[in-house]
Amino acid sequence: MAQFPNSIHSKLPKTGTTIFTVMSKMAHEYNAINLSQGFPDFACSKKLLSLVDKHMKLGHNQYSPLQGLPELLEAISDKIETMYSTKYDPEKEINITAGATQAIYTAITALVHEGDEVIVLEPAYDCYVPAVELSGGIPIYVEMKGKNYKVDWDEVKKVITHRTKMIILCTPHNPSGSILSAGDMENLDKITRGTDIVVLSDEVYEHIVFDGYEHQSVARYPKLVDRSVIVYSFGKTFHATGWKLGYCVAPENIMKEFRKVHQWVVFTCNTPMQYAIAEYLQDEENYLGLYDFYQEKRDYFIDLIKGSKFKVIPASGSYFQLLDYSDITDEKDTEYAIRLTQEFGIASIPMSVFYHKPVDNQRLRFCFAKEKETLEKAADKLCKI
Repeated sequence: MAQFPNSIHSKLPKTGTTIFTVMSKMAHEYNAINLSQGFPDFACSKKLLSLVDKHMKLGHNQYSPLQGLPELLEAISDKIETMYSTKYDPEKEINITAGATQAIYTAITALVHEGDEVIVLEPAYDCYVPAVELSGGIPIYVEMKGKNYKVDWDEVKKVITHRTKMIILCTPHNPSGSILSAGDMENLDKITRGTDIVVLSDEVYEHIVFDGYEHQSVARYPKLVDRSVIVYSFGKTFHATGWKLGYCVAPENIMKEFRKVHQWVVFTCNTPMQYAIAEYLQDEENYLGLYDFYQEKRDYFIDLIKGSKFKVIPASGSYFQLLDYSDITDEKDTEYAIRLTQEFGIASIPMSVFYHKPVDNQRLRFCFAKEKETLEKAADKLCKI
């Protein structure tokens, strides 16, 4: 078939198929255990499913308001105030979104202009930079340091200019499993004070923090709250990533701009699911119980692979565990991830793909949001290498 026009000037010339799609496809082709993409292989709550069914049958199947269902916005406001001691206005400062990725894209599109600089901490989840580039922004990269992926705030400060519009954070961090501390937030406050810099904080794993640590949400820090968009995910929290439902919070002046774009991207989100989640949030154990639930899975997975040649840097948060394979082979992580899938039947994600210029520390990312049986089978394969 003839194509017209003969050439398309791509707005994302360096972007191909995401590594998650590539590795998941390969896992399927080689019948490998898929610990690459970040989704659970266990069911979400039967109670939550019954609530969705209930509200569908009650006829709650038409559009909800642009900002989201009032009952759900109220529940979110109460939840954040209880956890982080900050009160967001349900009507003016909270918005339901079609997943966290849409919230991130919408926030960047609404706030970043041609020529604006956006500081991105690497390794970085792969949806940030394309959104910046589509908006005409310029990503400015700062590499996190050491085996625990710490932020060098002095380095961040050095790259701030009069063109800096935004700093993007992720805590708990995907892909590394690290977390930001209270000290990190204090440093962030110091370097942004007196500027017009917006903080975009990706906190989709807020309820998955280990070893007695508390999640240091930007919402805990009043001076940061005034300049921040914070993004959350019901999909990650309630084991329902396919529902693509999340939310974001921001001060009224920023949220006004967010909604100007949001209405043209999705306008509104799934109505019966919003009703269901509004009810489900009334029992705080439905999300506070995740700390112990996922710590048990992380510890179980680490214990299972103690006899392997992989070196473990225990994750502090999220449901991703990094494994260092430097005692096994000198191969590039992209090559080893492929061979691990094809020859040993276990799929992971190479860490180098999360950098704009590959940094190969010989580490792979594995998702442990899986049934015990899945983790046992995966560990058996890893221990035989």
